[in-house]
Amino acid sequence: MSASTIVFYILAVGTIGSALLAVTANKIFRSAVYLLFSLIGIAGIYFYLNFEFIAAVQIVVYVGGIVVLIIFSIFLTHESGKDMEKPNTMRVIFSALSALFACLFTLFFIREQTFIKTLNASVEPTVKNIGRQMLSTTEHGFILPFEVVSMLLLAAMIGCIVIAIKSRPAA
Repeated sequence: MSASTIVFYILAVGTIGSALLAVTANKIFRSAVYLLFSLIGIAGIYFYLNFEFIAAVQIVVYVGGIVVLIIFSIFLTHESGKDMEKPNTMRVIFSALSALFACLFTLFFIREQTFIKTLNASVEPTVKNIGRQMLSTTEHGFILPFEVVSMLLLAAMIGCIVIAIKSRPAA
């Protein structure tokens, strides 16, 4: 086993472990910190794959944007140290089944996909070429995922506002 394989496995286990901790932590602030580590691990995997631009976008948008926004709204509620209430058992079961269905759905489409092996058709990964490909509306363009990410950022901002203005019980 080579050193690069070991580095990949360390990044993968750290990312998956912190993602699981983010979902199962009892305190909301700890969940946000574990989410931060999970997103940094994903950026590390992008760096490992030599996609420096995508890794930088991962750090700037997700780590620097969404997680900081979530942590900021947690501190606005003044309840960052309290334990979260236990979820309803039916919600846990429904969430687990939904996640399992999404994984199986994704694996089905990956298995059915015929991947095309290209010999020397790669494009130089410059910021200019990545920008053109991201905003392209052609067959191999990424305008739809680009817009989905903008909707995700909007949903994160709305979620943070909801957390921040959540009514607190009278003490």
